[in-house]
Amino acid sequence: MIRCGERREGWVFRAKSAAGHLTTPDKQFRAARKAAGLPKNLVLYSARHDFGTRVLQKTGNLAAVMRVMGHSDPRIAMHYQHPDLELIRQGLNVVSSDARVQ
Repeated sequence: MIRCGERREGWVFRAKSAAGHLTTPDKQFRAARKAAGLPKNLVLYSARHDFGTRVLQKTGNLAAVMRVMGHSDPRIAMHYQHPDLELIRQGLNVVSSDARVQ
């Protein structure tokens, strides 16, 4: 596989196929998973989901997540929202301390 680098067009994952590119990276993912000794229940979708979750968590930008993942419906993109309970606790503590100050 060749990384795309700075290219803005052409195939990202070239292959010796009729199409000239990989139609699915699943076979390569399974081979890499096996070589790494990872469990079979770790599937390629897990990487996509993890990506969406981490990008949304780090940026808080749902529109950006939707754009890079090809979603047109915010309800689909919201599947990647897994709020960190510690962030919720911190938010509640701020609200509680603000209420005591007033």
